[in-house]
Amino acid sequence: MAEQAITQGSIRSTFEPNGCDVQYPVMQCVQIKTMEPKQGDAQPVQRFRVVLSDVRNFIQTMLATTSNDIVTSGKLKKGSIVRLKKFNPQQVKEKKILILMDLDVLEEYGELEKIGQPEALDMKEDVKPQPSAVSANDFYGNKPAQPQEQQRSLPHHQSNPSTSAHPHLYPIESLSPYAHKWTIRARCTNKGDIKTWHNARGEGKLFSVNLLDESGEIRATGFNDAVDRLYDLFQEGVVYYISAPCKVSIAKKQFSNLANDYELQFERDTEVEKAEDQDNKPAIRYNFTKIGDLNNVEKDNTIDTIGVLKEIGEVSTITSKNTNKDFSKRELTLADDSQTSVRLTIWGKSAESFDAPAESVIAFKGVKVSDFGGRSLSLLSSGSMTIDPDIDEAHKLRGWYNAVGANAQFQTHNNMSTTSGGGQKQDSKTIAQILEEESYLQDAPSYFNMKGSIMFVKHTMVAYPACQTPNCNKKVIDEQQNEWWCEKCQTKWDKPLYRYVLQVNVSDHTGQIWLSCFDDSGRIIMGMAGDDLMSKKEGDEENGTHDFDAALQDATCHTYNFRIRAKMETYQDQPKPRYQVMSITKLDFKAECRKLTALLKQYDINDGSDSLFVK
Repeated sequence: MAEQAITQGSIRSTFEPNGCDVQYPVMQCVQIKTMEPKQGDAQPVQRFRVVLSDVRNFIQTMLATTSNDIVTSGKLKKGSIVRLKKFNPQQVKEKKILILMDLDVLEEYGELEKIGQPEALDMKEDVKPQPSAVSANDFYGNKPAQPQEQQRSLPHHQSNPSTSAHPHLYPIESLSPYAHKWTIRARCTNKGDIKTWHNARGEGKLFSVNLLDESGEIRATGFNDAVDRLYDLFQEGVVYYISAPCKVSIAKKQFSNLANDYELQFERDTEVEKAEDQDNKPAIRYNFTKIGDLNNVEKDNTIDTIGVLKEIGEVSTITSKNTNKDFSKRELTLADDSQTSVRLTIWGKSAESFDAPAESVIAFKGVKVSDFGGRSLSLLSSGSMTIDPDIDEAHKLRGWYNAVGANAQFQTHNNMSTTSGGGQKQDSKTIAQILEEESYLQDAPSYFNMKGSIMFVKHTMVAYPACQTPNCNKKVIDEQQNEWWCEKCQTKWDKPLYRYVLQVNVSDHTGQIWLSCFDDSGRIIMGMAGDDLMSKKEGDEENGTHDFDAALQDATCHTYNFRIRAKMETYQDQPKPRYQVMSITKLDFKAECRKLTALLKQYDINDGSDSLFVK
């Protein structure tokens, strides 16, 4: 019978010092109520309040938003018998509630009338509740109760994990300005750079991190002294215990894309310690939008997406008109099984250190949707990317790409329309097609792919002397021996850093074309850094050798896939087309073979005949 399956008295025992008597208490759901969203929420989050009964008592519970589907799917109903797998007891304004993170519906019992006459929980005053997370997988890492003198925490983040019992462990979902003594166990999913400000009130610095547990995610910010104390401690992907005092305030949505009404501010005495046990890390949760569905997403909205990396652009630098600061950027091209591709921009250190190979599956969390040049995406500073994540969506996408996608043609969100069908321009072009369409080029750039072999590298100008300051890339002036001056940085260097500016002639079976290549592309073509090639040139001039010419000759007769930026420019009052290499990759012979195999499958060989019949 259902009454015998229920763990009677489990609600009361949950709030006693020793916690619940059983690991998975069974209760009955006697009411489900939808909570009204808070006024002022930019993106209202649906929440549910559930009343549970153990026959003797009943209690109100709040369902973590990550488990909302158990209600929205209709699985959990009034009268259902449930088994609690992960939950957290706590007291808010002298009222005891449960936060439910994970529960199962025991469907064999069906929907029942209320069992017994449960009463509201009324704990005796001499029983002091000590909230402690209950988890089947020991996610919150509770340790056995220690003697009182051992529970005393050391100052700041130097607490000893082996003696810290964390008796007030809370889920992030339950944090509010009304909670005081609490500790969260959370994974750092994003760590921002240190930022500084100067205004009439003074100056200072700050940094922010995103913290995740199985109940939710929250942003935390540290100012001034907290930056010095905590910035180096936080590392992305690592789990920490964070304990009050720590200010909980209304979230400033203009600085965060997380679905949380609150955010944290580290205070002088906030304790942060790296968890001794790094197992059972909470997994990053995504709400993916298909690349093909981006036209249905409003401009400036923040989404998550996943795709196969098709192209990798070079790092470039732009200067902000507002702050006059330089920012590094890199453009990536992603595609998914909607057979659509999109341009996604990453910034700063992420752009400079990006080293994922082509055809990797990458999951992005927190990208902004733009309509510049058609739908495009930009990774926010608070966002993150994970290369080849171990999640179902990534495995399905990899399976699709290996079976079909590597040979597929993709629509694009660029203004150049699609890569297939309808008489529209092809994203992948032969040189003959490029030259035929040259007269249609405009001041606004267009993009396409091409495959060709390098036939000649122009000798006259292969590299220029650049500033050694990271991301500057400006040309330096040779003022005198061992003195190179950068006008932008106002700095002198004993030698320059040579960066490629190659002009290469590329050929395919339809024609030839000249392409401009900058440093990243030049390194791939030449197989060495610009400094090394210029050293060969200087050696030839001094010793009469021919290493420089030999290196240029060795760079020819190699075939690559190119991503090209085409634009009509004006030179000496005359329009002149310019084709710039945005990215370059060596041929993947397996992928090329798959393309040819797909092409051959379009034909049938008629037995007994030498002719081919097109399907």
